[in-house]
Amino acid sequence: MFKISPDETLKIIQELYEKKLVTYPRTDARVLSTAVAKEIHKNIGGLRNLSEFKPFAEEILQSGSYKNIAKTRYVNDKQITDHYAIIPTGQGFSALKSLNPTAAKVYQVIVRRFLSIFYPAAVYQKINLTAQTPTGVNKEGQKYLENFNAGFKVLVEPGYLKVAQSYKKQKEEAENSDENINVDINIIERLKKLKKNDKLCVADWSIKEGETTPPKRYNSGSLILAMENAGQLIEDEELRAQIKGSGIGTSATRAEILKKLVNNQYICLNRKTQVIMPSQLGEMIHDVVGLSIRPLLNPELTASWEKGLTYVAEGTITGEEYMQKLDDFVRRRVYAVLSLNNQSVLRTYFEQISENYKK
Repeated sequence: MFKISPDETLKIIQELYEKKLVTYPRTDARVLSTAVAKEIHKNIGGLRNLSEFKPFAEEILQSGSYKNIAKTRYVNDKQITDHYAIIPTGQGFSALKSLNPTAAKVYQVIVRRFLSIFYPAAVYQKINLTAQTPTGVNKEGQKYLENFNAGFKVLVEPGYLKVAQSYKKQKEEAENSDENINVDINIIERLKKLKKNDKLCVADWSIKEGETTPPKRYNSGSLILAMENAGQLIEDEELRAQIKGSGIGTSATRAEILKKLVNNQYICLNRKTQVIMPSQLGEMIHDVVGLSIRPLLNPELTASWEKGLTYVAEGTITGEEYMQKLDDFVRRRVYAVLSLNNQSVLRTYFEQISENYKK
């Protein structure tokens, strides 16, 4: 959103926490506890002291929507290990002036996301239109009919969007809102009058050409999400369930993992766009591991280790049994690598990789 690295984001959140603007930052949770839900009106009430958020905070308090928050999906004690989700404290506003512009924007995002949960869902009206037109005649004199489909949606009730959207976006939409609303209403009213087999006049034809595009490169933010949701790549349902909610690393370590990969020159990070690309060294290491200890590249290995730790916690196996299996895995893999004779294969891989990095 702001083109900042996960490591910098953590530092900003830590600064906000130390200035008493937000709650404890090093958490994996995305929900609140029932205890916090009972006192949540205090956080909301405090935000009335910020002119930008005063109307939203007052509306929430007046409507009483916060009173039933404990019964929603935003509150779940079972999904909290140590700390609940990051939310604004409703205090510490004297420190806002000392924040740099980026930190101030991050704080605003946290506040908007927090206030959004007390608003209803946005409501859209979806319109689908299928039209047929003759495109030719066959030998029997029958017309060829071609189907043309059109669809769009119109925002009926903004719900949480009126607080979740950024000020800049709200301003831009406000400038064009009258025109957009009128056009949408006119279209909807005319479409309501249409019936099956009605004939429409074709005003114009145009052909839009396009090409399929490859997936976008990872940036620091999307790679963090990929690490968090690494379990989605696992086919085995039991193992996938085991790694669900944990993934690769934790919320406190994923940023540091990326930072280490960059510092070791295994990946290249564009500081301006936060786009991540592999380095030549990183590709070489990937191929070495893939041709020697391939399970290390598969999240299923992490899931199986997590499964073993769960068994230890449940008392199904002892800690000594778990460590013995882990030690056995390491020994077998190390001996297998020592007996490999794949230098020529690796050299071929390296030569192919180097072709992509010639200056």
